[in-house]
Amino acid sequence: MSSESSGPLRVPRFSADYMDRAVDPLRDFYGYATGQWRRDNPVPVDKSIWGAFSELVERNFVLLREILESAATDGGAKSGTPRQQVGEFYASALDQSRRDALRFGPIEPLLESIARANSPTELAQVLSVLHEAGVPGLFRTFVHADVGRSSVYAFYLYQGGLSLPDREYYLAESFAKTREEFRAHIVRMLRLLGDSPSEAEASATTILSLETELARAGRSRADLRDELRNYNPMTLAQLSSKYPSLPWAEYLGDREAGLAGYVIVGQPEFFETVQSMLRGRPGSEWRTYLRWHLLHEYAPFLHAEVEREDFEFFHRTLLGQPEPEPTWKRAIRTVDQGLGEALGQLYVEQHFPPEARSRMVELVSDLRVVFQDRLRHLEWMTEATRQKALAKFDRFTAKIGHPDRFRDYSTVAIRRGEYAGNRMRADAFEVRREMARIGGPVDRTEWGMSPPTVNAYFSPTQNEIVFPAGILQPPFFDVTMDDAVNYGGIGAVIGHEITHGYDDQGRRFDAEGNLKDWWSETDAREFDARAKRVVVEYGQLETLPGVRVNGELTLGENIADAGGVRLAYEALQRRLAADPSRRKTVDGLTAEQRFFISWAQVWRQNCREAEKRRLVTIDPHAPAEFRAVTPLTSLPEFAAAFGAPDSDRVSSKDDDRSRIW
Repeated sequence: MSSESSGPLRVPRFSADYMDRAVDPLRDFYGYATGQWRRDNPVPVDKSIWGAFSELVERNFVLLREILESAATDGGAKSGTPRQQVGEFYASALDQSRRDALRFGPIEPLLESIARANSPTELAQVLSVLHEAGVPGLFRTFVHADVGRSSVYAFYLYQGGLSLPDREYYLAESFAKTREEFRAHIVRMLRLLGDSPSEAEASATTILSLETELARAGRSRADLRDELRNYNPMTLAQLSSKYPSLPWAEYLGDREAGLAGYVIVGQPEFFETVQSMLRGRPGSEWRTYLRWHLLHEYAPFLHAEVEREDFEFFHRTLLGQPEPEPTWKRAIRTVDQGLGEALGQLYVEQHFPPEARSRMVELVSDLRVVFQDRLRHLEWMTEATRQKALAKFDRFTAKIGHPDRFRDYSTVAIRRGEYAGNRMRADAFEVRREMARIGGPVDRTEWGMSPPTVNAYFSPTQNEIVFPAGILQPPFFDVTMDDAVNYGGIGAVIGHEITHGYDDQGRRFDAEGNLKDWWSETDAREFDARAKRVVVEYGQLETLPGVRVNGELTLGENIADAGGVRLAYEALQRRLAADPSRRKTVDGLTAEQRFFISWAQVWRQNCREAEKRRLVTIDPHAPAEFRAVTPLTSLPEFAAAFGAPDSDRVSSKDDDRSRIW
């Protein structure tokens, strides 16, 4: 059964029916709060994971499908308008007969360019074209605020060039079988492209060898969280001197990235390896490698045979997903990725009422007051650092729902019957838009997520939290529910994002969003000591037999989860004290109990084993069952809410030492 075949989708709000009241909440709170839901909601055949986020995403799919199908059949929409563009993009995705007729035609010009690349200069030119088309071969590039000078945009060079989810897939013995299946998949894909069996086998060997060497040179995901180590500004002369195998002047000139006079290299040791590989490996191997990456990147937008083979490995094998999602859902994802604010403009007009933003403003204000008080009275922080922390928080801002001004995509040519071409042109538009800003002032009104996105984020360089309209729905935010449910849902998520400004990496940014050490040595040592206890606490948790959570990789999110719950609980108590009429017992559950159950139900989830292995390898968040419970275990208020004896309600000294915010 697929996720769309079970009838109308219910609103995925908080419900006491999801609980298993036969379970002791103090022994298995996840089972108590979500047990019945998890029994009733196995992972659908077209998914690798199914939870509260998934339910909300599915509900959004239905809303977005109505918008897109209406736009796709509207022959009167003016060219270049959001309605015309998203409608025709969506229609091109659903035109399978046209995609099948085109075969590999949409990428043939790029394949020919790769085949002609014989010299280092020609290789640099091809890399430039591929990067503009959204093909992240060899290394990653992006434009972002300069973390050392947050008022201007800078060009970043980062490690990359891999097809598998993480370097561990190339290096760890536990993924040896996956590597064999990956190699076989490359062979099948190249055979579809027209290679002979022997050519495809030889190419697969080359590709796996190159990617393994790149993986070995890269930093682990935990190490990549260190913003200081990732900040290595270089002039163009320094870049060319250190890594002369690639003609950087030509590459950056083609990308129009040389105007600022410098770039930021994230991982210099990775580019040292790239330098030696470019010098030591023949051009034929790099052509083979880039040809594969182009094919891999565009497989989901080409004909059915190659799209299916891409699914077989990257979804069925890597994620354990038995069947692909319906084409219309995959099409919505692509339209949102390419024209997110055009689609978002139509979405917001229909599905984001003004009262939702007003209520969110109130919630953010409540959490803001609590965190500010927390900073003022934090026992372990000295006064000098406290004043700087408060000065930073005074500059903190929040964005809610959607941008005040939506992005203009009118220059992007979107045509029916050109799905891959539409995706390519949308990517090129975004890349060029970003490249044109290098060295210029940062646009503080810009959003990093589209309005329909079911997520939120904190920006350290802008010192802001951002909540798209997509997440401001049940189970996170529900105007029909009591305060306890909303503070346990979106309130704790707001607190989570606020805390990110002061987690192990967020704390390194000052009030202006610059990467700058503003902590006293005493406070930094105390913070690090407390953070290490969080690392140890989560590193002991097993998500599969013998598979433990990476406490270093998940540290920032774990700090934010704990801080978010504490802030939201205190904000709820203040709200209820100010207006006792808002304290309600519902379904036999007190406000405090509903708060904690609401938090846990946000993380209700079932997950396939292959996906669990992938997530525990790459995801900076702890698995859902631990996010739901672990932040609560050191809260005496949690134990008290569910009737623990007084002797069990007092946190131990070790628990107190692991509390940060």
